[in-house]
Amino acid sequence: MTPAGYQKVLAELNLHRQVLRPQNIVALEEARAHGDLSENAEYDAAKDRQSHLEGRILVLEANYSLAEVIDIKKVPPSNRVIFGTTVDLEDEDTGECFTYRIVGMEEADVKAGLVSYTSPIGRAVLGRSVGDSVRFDAPKGSRTLIINAVHYR
Repeated sequence: MTPAGYQKVLAELNLHRQVLRPQNIVALEEARAHGDLSENAEYDAAKDRQSHLEGRILVLEANYSLAEVIDIKKVPPSNRVIFGTTVDLEDEDTGECFTYRIVGMEEADVKAGLVSYTSPIGRAVLGRSVGDSVRFDAPKGSRTLIINAVHYR
């Protein structure tokens, strides 16, 4: 994952551990104080939230502990697309140009220009070079993109 992605996972993990988990513990205690737990919807909801929080914490802890941080600024630049690079692409059919950065799954946000290396676009462009034309299957059909530039920033 990128250094920014690593910091994002760490921040979310801290939020879940230090803020959301304690808030839910308080909610559980308040729901218990209402009495009969068998018909207590607040208690059931708080237990469900606790389950989701603990599951998310486990996922974040695994991502954090197993993360391999790759700082693209420390890699010698070339015209090849690798993890962490920013890629200028052009749709061969429409001429539309767009820019994406290849990142880890936890960091992906297409609207922000961050695509996962496991996404159709990510898989198609990884290992390719400037000038290459890549074809891949997208949810709306097959697309062909031309790699116009690769930035190591």
